[in-house]
Amino acid sequence: MRLKWTLAALGLMASANAHAQATAADVAANRTAIDAIMAKNAPDLIALYKDLHAHPELGFQEKATAAKLAKLMRAIGFKVTEGVGGTGIVAVLRNGEGPSILVRTDLDGLPMQERTGLPYASKATGTYNGKITPVAHSCGHDIHMAAWIGAARALAAMKDKWNGTLIFVGQPAEETVSGARAMLDDGFVERFGKADYGFALHVAPAPAGTILYRSGAMTSTSDSLELTFHGRGGHGSAPATTIDPVMMAARFTVDVQSVISREKEPEAFGVVTIGAIQAGEAGNVIPDRALLRGTIRTQNERVREKILDGVNRTAKAVASMAGAPEPTLVTTLGGKMVVNDAALTARTVEVFKAAFGPQVQPMPIAMSGSEDFSEFILAGTPSVFFLVGGLDKAVFDAGMKSGKLAINHSPEFAPLPEPTISVGATAMTLAVLNVAQPKR
Repeated sequence: MRLKWTLAALGLMASANAHAQATAADVAANRTAIDAIMAKNAPDLIALYKDLHAHPELGFQEKATAAKLAKLMRAIGFKVTEGVGGTGIVAVLRNGEGPSILVRTDLDGLPMQERTGLPYASKATGTYNGKITPVAHSCGHDIHMAAWIGAARALAAMKDKWNGTLIFVGQPAEETVSGARAMLDDGFVERFGKADYGFALHVAPAPAGTILYRSGAMTSTSDSLELTFHGRGGHGSAPATTIDPVMMAARFTVDVQSVISREKEPEAFGVVTIGAIQAGEAGNVIPDRALLRGTIRTQNERVREKILDGVNRTAKAVASMAGAPEPTLVTTLGGKMVVNDAALTARTVEVFKAAFGPQVQPMPIAMSGSEDFSEFILAGTPSVFFLVGGLDKAVFDAGMKSGKLAINHSPEFAPLPEPTISVGATAMTLAVLNVAQPKR
């Protein structure tokens, strides 16, 4: 697949605790039990998914979403705490002595217009950077939430199969890679304990039913950039009397790519993307400032420092060439690399393969996207972050052939509710059962 949300090696890796490994017979029996539970719950989970899809909310604004999930988790039997890190929720289910296991879902949507044509397509709006914008679940967090509820129901129904404590986390603001840190800063570890294991999943533009995994580096580090060019405004008919910040914005957007093509080693991953340029209101007025927002993705700290330096030098050079004042550049570290625990990954994949067979495939490279699930790992929880394919096989094949595959964050990204939700929930349930100390 061409999905490359990538990452480099971060020397973290706490080894998995030594609890009994599920046998092939255990996996087969658990899969049979989970399948029966999923069949019973499928209509409700699909209805939940469609409701969440139609009513997305932006990061730290997910009040209705969080309340909806909190109500469902209480009905299952979890003790739920709301308002953690702003709009996050933490649901805990205790079942005797055993390890504590963190299972995370993300809650937020994206500030963009959906163009899937689905009958339950989002018509929601929200406030982003002070402006009203369309909102859509174009990254698949609605799939994640439905699978999260599905796994919670399965595990609650199978309490005779495991011991320990489940810590189900509904995390806000994943898209701005800030929600996990907000929950940790709100005393997550002190209030709910440090989990022995952690799991999270993400829907991917791969054939529905597939499970993709990778040991070690799984995602990339992200930095956001906000750059303001300061010019001198004037009449559009007399540009010689002005210093045009729009020209500077355009030149920087193009020139900064030379940092990638000429300063970074060809084999090293690095991306600089300018996603927003805001300048002026009228076509016949040259404004006095231009604001650019973008993202930087890297998988190696040395490459990251080189790119950040190149961005800074390019911005200053563009302003100097225009005879403008020095620009204002602010870069902010976002999500750090997700690094899957090697021992826990091997242990989990063994169970996945026993349950799903050839549907389980390794990823040859890490993803270029970023994920702040890394914050929970860096807080001391060895974890596995895996992907679940969500596209109709014919749609996937056609998209790969044409080079026009709609991936996450595309306005046309439309995962299949089924079997994506059931596979995700089943895989998550099996992963948890595999590490929860069994009753003998």
